[in-house]
Amino acid sequence: MKLELSRVVQGCRLGVLTGLGRTGQQSLEVPGCMLYTRCGTVPHLTQDTLQTLGSLPPLTQVTLSTLAEHQEVLEEFKQGFRKFAGLHDTVLYCSLHDPATPSPLGHITNKTVSVWGSGGRIELTVAKFMALQKAVQPDWYQSMADGETWPSDTSRKRVRKSVDRTLAHLDECLLLHHKTQELQGVEVFGVVEGGDALEERVRSARETAKRPVGGFCMDGLHTGSMEQNLRTQLITAVIKELPEDKPRLLQGVGRPDEVLACVEAGVDLFESFFPFQVTERGCALCFDFDISPDPERAVLQQDEGISAGETVERPGDCVGEDQTQMTRFEINLKDKRFREDFGPLVEGCGCYCCRNHQRAYLHHLLVTNELLAGVLLMLHNTAHYCSFFSALRGALASGQLDALKRRVLRGRSGERSGERSGGRSGERSRDVVKDED
Repeated sequence: MKLELSRVVQGCRLGVLTGLGRTGQQSLEVPGCMLYTRCGTVPHLTQDTLQTLGSLPPLTQVTLSTLAEHQEVLEEFKQGFRKFAGLHDTVLYCSLHDPATPSPLGHITNKTVSVWGSGGRIELTVAKFMALQKAVQPDWYQSMADGETWPSDTSRKRVRKSVDRTLAHLDECLLLHHKTQELQGVEVFGVVEGGDALEERVRSARETAKRPVGGFCMDGLHTGSMEQNLRTQLITAVIKELPEDKPRLLQGVGRPDEVLACVEAGVDLFESFFPFQVTERGCALCFDFDISPDPERAVLQQDEGISAGETVERPGDCVGEDQTQMTRFEINLKDKRFREDFGPLVEGCGCYCCRNHQRAYLHHLLVTNELLAGVLLMLHNTAHYCSFFSALRGALASGQLDALKRRVLRGRSGERSGERSGGRSGERSRDVVKDED
């Protein structure tokens, strides 16, 4: 695997990851996202339905929280999860936890971490963790880590212990990795922990960078755990300790405004669980990222009183531990105002849902609890989110990142500036807390 950067502008990295997969024939443009799955399947979608989407990320995420209970089956199968699940033309990344499902706290020991599947808690030692990786046979995987460094009142002693445990787990994983024939050619991503303690974050990054890892996962910075300004400060400090030629993956962040801020801080890869969360709320992603010249729209925005550099604050922009609340980037199709709205979810969107169905039909499916609602919403939300990353790369290539930010932060596509929905929770603002003795 090789990261080839074509442009670095104000911390934003534009490039291509080449030599991916066992054959080395796959590539991934960065900044980019992975395809979120549960047990190898995108929620609500079959493989045939998923293929109706034009451009999908060549990197698919699976999680040990959904695979651990199937260890015996995979070990007997012996050919890896990719072939078992029919995931042929993709690069497989295996993470520890499902980013869309919070894990209970308080189940970490010096020797084990826990994941939760449909049957409950599964405790993993390094030996069992590596046996699972041997059975799954991914192309990349996240090393075992102690990620319990939140909420914000976590003691500095606990944060320090988290970093120490994670580094010890990484060393053990690497030792077993090099002894396992089935994992030859597989990349290990080291995990950077440290909670909100700047000194511990830097120490974790510096020590992890000394190990022979293929890339880096930044954990414990997820939406709900901290305010964006603090997250940016920590990421910026971590990035200074990491080599330029290896990818940086950020876990648990998916909202478009947060993605933009983290890309500016130097992040390359993101998980794409956000479209699933939006779908589960009965909502559709509807934010605007089209920066192509459009005189007609410019006149409309001027009539609505939105200047070129102004951003419109939207209710539902939640910074807190509850990620079930609606954000400013989506519309709630259960709302009765969509009962007679016969337009597409997003004007100009080329997904199957927007080409063939109307908002009123999606409203009907949702209020009658039809399963087709989840299918159509997931198709649209996945397509819209992947297109956002494509637009982000295009803006970086053409030097129009500021224009893209204004467009994304302005609000929802096809919605007039006066519309309001949902409630707004108070934002927390905290300074970086340095490690205490």
